[in-house]
Amino acid sequence: MTATKIVSERPIDLTELRDELEIIQKRDKELSFRSSKTLEYINNFSAKQSRKTIIKKLEELNLPRVRDIHLMKIADFMPATVEELKAVLQGYPITVSADNMKKIVEVIQANPSK
Repeated sequence: MTATKIVSERPIDLTELRDELEIIQKRDKELSFRSSKTLEYINNFSAKQSRKTIIKKLEELNLPRVRDIHLMKIADFMPATVEELKAVLQGYPITVSADNMKKIVEVIQANPSK
């Protein structure tokens, strides 16, 4: 078996992951057990449309210490309140000010597709 070499690594949102898994499924005709469970989860709990516009709007806020991986997670969960946003970010060693959290929630609430 050949060794796998990782060329680059970047965070993606769940809709992009679903698209990639569907491409793999078409190519290989069948997904592995973990991949099929992941696709099943995404189809049950993720929005059908892409969250790219939300991610771009969040990036435009230029929030300190907030990275791409945090933005992807926020776009995946779409927290409607500051408390929900805190719950999403509690898994990361990051501190976001209350004002910045309010800005994030405002961007999400301004988006008509939830």
